Amino acid sequence: MARAKRGFKARRRRKKLFALAKGFRGSRKNRFRNSIHVIRRSLVYAYRDRRVKKREFRKLWIVRINAAVREAGIRYSEFIHGLKKLEINLDRSALADLALNQPAAFSEIVAKVKTSLAS
Repeated sequence: MARAKRGFKARRRRKKLFALAKGFRGSRKNRFRNSIHVIRRSLVYAYRDRRVKKREFRKLWIVRINAAVREAGIRYSEFIHGLKKLEINLDRSALADLALNQPAAFSEIVAKVKTSLAS
């Protein structure tokens, strides 16, 4: 009876993990026990930050919209309230893009909102 050395299966498992550790520094990329630990950690961060990224972008859009409407002499909260009142259904992503790339179109929207809030 021959002994089983688990060569192929263990090697395949290690290769898969080392592929995930590619680009890590020091022994984290080529020592199996270290690699397991940092790969698990990195996968947790990746999962978490896919959700955090959405929050960060929303914050960025709000900052951009706020800066653009402040120049027109109106506050962000008033602007959003005016949009809802006029039933203009543009999301913050589209509004931020307009404010950055097409200021003329954005200023038209702001003018409409200001007139609706004045009345």
